[in-house]
Amino acid sequence: MKGLPRSLAHAKPGTEPGPRRVRYDLRDLSVTVTAGASTAKGLGTAVLGDLPEGNVLFLGAISYLQFESSDTDVSATWDGDYSVGTTASADTTLDTTDADIISSSAIGAATAKLSPVARGEGDTLNMFNNTDGSLELNLNFTTDDDAVTDSQTAIFLVNGYVELVYIVLGDD
Repeated sequence: MKGLPRSLAHAKPGTEPGPRRVRYDLRDLSVTVTAGASTAKGLGTAVLGDLPEGNVLFLGAISYLQFESSDTDVSATWDGDYSVGTTASADTTLDTTDADIISSSAIGAATAKLSPVARGEGDTLNMFNNTDGSLELNLNFTTDDDAVTDSQTAIFLVNGYVELVYIVLGDD
């Protein structure tokens, strides 16, 4: 271990790096949504990036995202919800680790398949054990029933940003 990591490891208490502010800019991020059969919501997930390795004290997050589709299987006035979490959603409920960075946030009704800008926030203080470096940020996205033709898939493009503030409190 040489260089900056060694210097930081031997620094005097109180001289550790402070909070980090990281912004993930999304430009035409593609999310494939698979609609449920009959009266079920659609679901899609895309990876935004990784959290840094170490014990990550999450302080807060904010997002402003806009969703659009030109897919023929998407209703012109679709709506839904999104979240950002440390796991990809396996179902259409955006909770627990599906939404531990940005909690479930409503997306207003679209006009001509383009949603209004949706604001999301993360308002809970969390400690994430990412000492193995495996945690990633996942954009989890659901559409309401009948927003996408039953049992079909549709491509949505996402634009906007997700901004995080956290402190890395060491590593193993």
